[in-house]
Amino acid sequence: MLKIVRSDLHRTATIRSSRISLIVSVALGTLIGSVNIDAWGLLAGMVAFGLAATMVAQHYQHRTAVLLYLTVPRRIAVLVGQLIAAMIVASGFVAVSGLTLLVKGAADRYLNLLTVVPLMAVFGAAGAAVVRRPTWFFLGCAGWFVFVEGLVGRLQAPLPFTAFISAGSGDVGGLLLASGWAAVASVAAGVAVGRDLTSD
Repeated sequence: MLKIVRSDLHRTATIRSSRISLIVSVALGTLIGSVNIDAWGLLAGMVAFGLAATMVAQHYQHRTAVLLYLTVPRRIAVLVGQLIAAMIVASGFVAVSGLTLLVKGAADRYLNLLTVVPLMAVFGAAGAAVVRRPTWFFLGCAGWFVFVEGLVGRLQAPLPFTAFISAGSGDVGGLLLASGWAAVASVAAGVAVGRDLTSD
């Protein structure tokens, strides 16, 4: 499992597209955080979620999942390692890009988002392990957020992204809901990780 964590962190740091995306995201987050705290929170949450999901989905997209499972046949151990790596990268991004909030005296907003980001990372990475195709996953999440949680739920129903938004603002109930959704996604990923790779 630790080998998977190290491998995914190394891959994120050494693949040029991943490294550039991370650097640009940190720079943009730092700039936006110095201007508007709410905009930073929105951007940081979306980028952290996207980074975590992409880290897992890329294995299926680039067919490296086959080699990964040949190296480490215990797929649950692989999944756990990927979730941990996703939490580290997402939390690191938020921690660095939000440093301007500490300078502005908004430490509470910074810490609130930093607390919920590991759960968002688990939800995103686990969801990507279930869907396996990043385009479908991101389009599905966007449609779900806009139509189900936004239009139908009015951002009030106890649904995943609404829970993450509430938790990011410091709501303890939202944090508990977010933990529940992350756990549900992890269980679903644990079941789905055994699927055959030939159809992907």
